[in-house]
Formats: sequence, structure tokens, C-alpha cells
Amino acid sequence: MNDEPSTPPNTTGPESPAPLEKAHRRRPRYSGKNPRKFEDKYKEHNPQKYTDTVDKVLASGKTPAGSHRSIMVTEILEVLAPKPGEMAVDCTLGYGGHAKEILAKIGPGGRLLGFDADPIELPKAEARLRALGFGPETFTVHRSNFAGIPQVLASVGIPGADVILADLGLSSMQIDDPARGFSVKFEGPLDMRMNPQRGQPASAFLERIKSEDLASLLVDHSDEPRAREISTAIAGRRFETTTQLASAIRATLPRLSKDEQTLSIRRVFQALRIAVNDEFSALDTFLRNLPECLNAGGRVAILTFHSGEDRRVKKAFDAGLRNGIYSNISHEVIRPSAKERNENSRSAPAKMRWAQKISEGSLPIV
Repeated sequence: MNDEPSTPPNTTGPESPAPLEKAHRRRPRYSGKNPRKFEDKYKEHNPQKYTDTVDKVLASGKTPAGSHRSIMVTEILEVLAPKPGEMAVDCTLGYGGHAKEILAKIGPGGRLLGFDADPIELPKAEARLRALGFGPETFTVHRSNFAGIPQVLASVGIPGADVILADLGLSSMQIDDPARGFSVKFEGPLDMRMNPQRGQPASAFLERIKSEDLASLLVDHSDEPRAREISTAIAGRRFETTTQLASAIRATLPRLSKDEQTLSIRRVFQALRIAVNDEFSALDTFLRNLPECLNAGGRVAILTFHSGEDRRVKKAFDAGLRNGIYSNISHEVIRPSAKERNENSRSAPAKMRWAQKISEGSLPIV
């Protein structure tokens, strides 16, 4: 006979199971004091929580990984002079920093269209601006590069814009993400596509191109002085990662210093990125369609980061002034201030040019 006391019967209905406690999950650990991989740098993914770390990086003149610092904001606002009620287009939305400042100037009653071909970063930029209170009646996003501006304007029933901005540089989010393959600093797949869902990655492009074609591309797209030597070594070969390609370029230039080798590597990466994304063709299309997308008296500012881009913008603006399309243009490039270059080293190569479309009944200023 069992002398243990029996469990009293449940007189209040079926017994509910005790709630399960959520198991505590430790943050993933990485080897060493300072993680080398971007995905292990948890502070970079939550800058709001680690403001002290971000402030230290900013104070050193660098950009916190995974974030972006908009370039020449003051100068851009000065030349574009956005006003309440105006129609604006940010052709390269990126992080949304320029758009945020323009939106603040065109309200109330204004509207801004934000363009970006990057399906990864575009939703993030939209979320940032929505969180600041810019609703769809004021701000809309469009997944397109700047070459598609006439089609997008037509699709939303807008005849033209008063303000157009195109920042042709890469965003820091793209540079700092190893999975995108843009930077020589991190190991990642040799991709470089602005839109990873379209086109071929840089690895496939490089494998298929002929040596003489690559040499021409390196000269045209990045002014590389050792184009022929490098192209002979890397054209037609398969490189899976960014570091594999960088190592092959270094091995091709053994007589150069490490710094000189790094400059050539960066120029090769730049040339490949421009080619993979067909950036010059898109820029030529944008510049050709630009006048018809501007309202009378409308203003445009373009930030470039390479001599090939700047030459195209300068040529288009000069031709527009001669032909009576623009009433005034910047005859010299505008560069970031010494203070900005010191505080943000990534702004150093930036050049800005602007133009204003002729107003009805006015004459161009030559």
C-alpha cells in the first residue's frame, strides 16, 4: 500500500501548464579584443545605443561603419535654394541625409521623390524619413537609378521638378558591408552591383573581359597609369573575393610601395564598379534628359567623385548654357571645405557643379 499522500483532485478545471521561461541567449562571441568582421561589430548595427563610440569615430574624422555622413549639405542647400511648396527630386537617396534637409525646406506643401536602385538600402532610408514624420503625401520612394527620372515623373503625373540633386558617390553603408564587395578593406564576394538582383557581379565581368578591353576601361574609368600591366595579369581570370583580386594586383606591382599598390587597387575597384553598374551610360542618359525634367527656373546640383563623371557634367552644363537651356551654371567646381574634409575624410574627392534652367522670358547669363 502506498502511504504517500495523494495529489488533491483538481476541482477548478483542467490544469494549465506553467509558462515556459525564454532561454537566455548570450551575444555571439568573437575571437580577439577587436572583431575584424563587420557582421561581428554589434556596435555598428546599433549606433543609437553606443553613442559614445560613434562620437569618438566622428571626432577622429572617420565615418562610423554602417552609417553615412552626407557631404556638402550647406553648399547644396545654398545653390538649390529649396522653398516651401516646391517639387524636389533626390536622384540618389542613399542614407536620406540630403533628402531630410531638403524636405525641411520645401514644407509646407512641397513634395520630394527619392530615387535609389539599391533594394537593400532603399527601404531603410524610407523608414528613417518616415520616422521623422515625412508621410507619403510629402515623400515617396522609387526604386530606380537617376537615368529613369523622366519615366518616374511621368508615372506620378508630375511635369517637372524645381529642385534636383544627384550625389553620384557610393553610400558608406554600401562601402562598409563586406557582402556587397565594394571595398578593398574587407573580404567579401567580388560583387559590386548596386542592385544585387540584376546584372552580373564583378567576378563574372572580370572573367569574361579581354585584356585589351580591360586596359582601356581602367584608363577611361579610373585613370590608372599601369592599366596594361594590371589588365594582362587579371583579365580573363576568376576571382571569387575582394581580397583575392587585391592580392593579385599587389603581386603584379612588386616594385611599388604598399601605399602605391593600394592606390592602384582602389582605382581598379572603382573602374570595375563603374563598368558593372554601367554608371557612365546612366549618367549620360540622365544629363541628356535633365533639362526636360526641370521646371522653368529649376535648379540642379550634382556631386561627382571621379574625373570621368565631372567631365561629363561640365560638358553637359557648358552645352546647356551655350544653347540657352540654362541661364547660369557653376563655371568652377565647388569642393568641400577644409573643415569638412578634416571631419569626414570620405568627402575629400567630392566635386559639385550646379545649373539653373532658364526662366520664361529671361536670357542666359554667359
